[in-house]
Amino acid sequence: MLGILLLTFLLCDADSTCPTELNPLSLEPPEIIEEYGASVFVNCTSTEEFHDGMKWKGDSDMEEDEIFICKELFMKDWNMEAQCQIILNKSHTCSKDLKITIYKNPEDVQVFPASSSAVEGTQYVLQCDIINVAPVQNLTVRWYKDDNIIKTDSFTNTTKTPVSESSVLTVNISRGDSGAQFRCEAQLDVGPNGPQTPVSSNYSPTVSYAPEFKDKTDIVDIYVEEGDNVTLNCEADGNPSPRFRWTNDGVDISENTNNLYINQVNTNTTYTCTASNHVGNMIKQIHVHVVKTTMATTTPKPSDPKMVDCPLTMMPAEIVVKFGDPVSINCSTSATDFELLGWEATIGGKTSEMSSLTWEVDKLEAWHTEPKCFITIDPSQCYVIPNITVYKTPDKVSVSALGYRPMVEGTEHQLTCEIINVAPVRYLTVKWYQDNEVVQTQTFNDTSLTPVNEYSTLNVTPKSNYNGAHYKCVTELHLGPNGSETFSTESAPYIADVHYKPHIQSWTRNYANVEHNISMDMVPCHVDGNPQPTVQWYNKGNLINGFEPLTRTQSGEYTAVFENSVGNISTIVDITVEYSPSFTCDDRYDVEENGKPQTTCEPEGIPAPIVTWFKDGQEEPLPQHWTRKYSGEYLLRATNKHGQANHTLDLNVLYAPEFTLGNDSMVVTLGENVTFNCSAKGNPEITIVWKYKSAENVKETTRGSTKVVNITGATSTNAGVYLCSAKNKIGTVTRSVTVTVTLTVNELPLYLPLWVPIVLGIIIISLIILYFMARKKKHGQYAFVPDKENERSEIPMNPVSNGKTNGIKV
Repeated sequence: MLGILLLTFLLCDADSTCPTELNPLSLEPPEIIEEYGASVFVNCTSTEEFHDGMKWKGDSDMEEDEIFICKELFMKDWNMEAQCQIILNKSHTCSKDLKITIYKNPEDVQVFPASSSAVEGTQYVLQCDIINVAPVQNLTVRWYKDDNIIKTDSFTNTTKTPVSESSVLTVNISRGDSGAQFRCEAQLDVGPNGPQTPVSSNYSPTVSYAPEFKDKTDIVDIYVEEGDNVTLNCEADGNPSPRFRWTNDGVDISENTNNLYINQVNTNTTYTCTASNHVGNMIKQIHVHVVKTTMATTTPKPSDPKMVDCPLTMMPAEIVVKFGDPVSINCSTSATDFELLGWEATIGGKTSEMSSLTWEVDKLEAWHTEPKCFITIDPSQCYVIPNITVYKTPDKVSVSALGYRPMVEGTEHQLTCEIINVAPVRYLTVKWYQDNEVVQTQTFNDTSLTPVNEYSTLNVTPKSNYNGAHYKCVTELHLGPNGSETFSTESAPYIADVHYKPHIQSWTRNYANVEHNISMDMVPCHVDGNPQPTVQWYNKGNLINGFEPLTRTQSGEYTAVFENSVGNISTIVDITVEYSPSFTCDDRYDVEENGKPQTTCEPEGIPAPIVTWFKDGQEEPLPQHWTRKYSGEYLLRATNKHGQANHTLDLNVLYAPEFTLGNDSMVVTLGENVTFNCSAKGNPEITIVWKYKSAENVKETTRGSTKVVNITGATSTNAGVYLCSAKNKIGTVTRSVTVTVTLTVNELPLYLPLWVPIVLGIIIISLIILYFMARKKKHGQYAFVPDKENERSEIPMNPVSNGKTNGIKV
């Protein structure tokens, strides 16, 4: 409390600032370093118990009685901020900001050559791509050659979101760099809570260099005895392996061999050897000098028929020796009259008078050696040369592709098998394997005896099912008689990363699930592709969120588009959003008699609900058509697999009016009172109307649903047809009552009314007048009526003789 008072005092003129030393808030942890996507809890604690509330910035809820609040943070916003706030009083607020570092370790590190080729003496460029790393300002890239750091890079980009960066290494390449491991390591340094293991990638360049003779000499002098055979050596190292060309006095005599065999040299001559590759060439001159001798000498080779004349036996006559290993060959003779048996060799030569002598070398380090076992039998000498093959298995066999370039389905891709330091290469066979199947075999014609680097290429046009296939090359040195000894070396596998466009393995054409528990990402599908395809959903051409739950109004046809860097494919799925039944019907329904029940009150729901009707607690089977007896109150129960719904319905069956009586005829005596009615039933309420000739003695009365006609003292004017119409909104019906009024004299009563004789008198007088008028017409008296009604006049006419009347012509 004292702190609050002190802080309030200090802040009274400070515009609500909060000095750091008086801020009562502390955070645990005070700093967060987490990988993107992680979650972490942060505690905010106040040392002041009395305050007006604590909260995290952005939250609406204020904690007023707490000195401790906690918040879970989800690391999904690269610009995330978190601030704990406390309201000390109405005027002053303090806050504490949480320092947040969100990182993402590189997805991948890729090293590949940015130069087209590595040629000795030139600058060679390697590029290292660091894919999707954040924050990049905390990234350090270290380049190694084998295990030695040769370059370090850092970055100044201050963006917080993941980016891809590149580092470039430029080296003056030499043949010693061929096969060296250049490594790029990307280390994200964000503190002890960040990633501690770097992400790295290696690359071993193959350096091309011009040929160089192994004996380092350009001019050589060789002395041979007249008639001897000689092998001239032009061994050279280079990458690619050099080709050789031999000339004698300017004339080409051999190509593509580093050893030239000359049979029976008789004259001094000079041979020129040119070793060349695409980088450069070297020239060596070999001067052969013939020395004549008085001793008759034979120089049989193992294949020379003269060997049978030289009584020497080799054990073994043909031997395979690994460079640097010991070797031992025994030479013996069956002759008894020899003077001397010996070995003539650059290493291990010796002589003896015994019949057996062994040539031994503890460590054979000469690639070309021809020790001669000779015997002197007076007066001549002969010798035998054993067949010695010195070999060396490769220092390294590796498979690589140019740069980091994934295979793409349908596009030719080249793999290279690099074989480092193998001899003799003419006995080398390279076999390419795809998984466990041999797909290519290659042999070599190079006759070089010393170790060389060789390369074999395999062209692959990959299919999608090649993805993940293991490619390897196996070198085999087939040595000894008929290749009976085989020495194999196998490369590490090269795992094919084949990129191919998406294709659908299986798919649900129609998918249904319950409302709010269905979204497009739930549709079962198996889509293959590399890189892993992404999917976007469209409905009526509009992009939608595939993770958002669907409602019942969103059933319909949807299009899924699967896409990766190679291509895309689309398909259509019909979505049915199911939901439990519900009624939207009115509580009362008017239906017409003979209508179909199915159209009365239909519930909503998918699947279509089954509706059961109940009346008075009993299930009521519905008729084919409504009749009036089905009016009443019903309970409707709709059921599907997702639930049920009830609805109470008052059903009112409407029908057209119906008369209780049919047409009728009535005979009424003059002066009689008569009553007849019209009664009908119908639903809804009916209206009854009588139609007849009105008269004062006819009255209508209504009794419930019956309308009564009363005739008092029937007269002849009451005779006729009385029509009754019953009408409601369903229809109209009509019935008739025919009334006949009769007059019978015998039945006339004595007490006739006074008006009866008066009427009879009038009738008699009228008949008399009519009689006399008829007679008057016959005597020529006429009355003229003018055409115009308002000019009416009567002109008396008197008959005259000769057709004249008072001077008026008729």
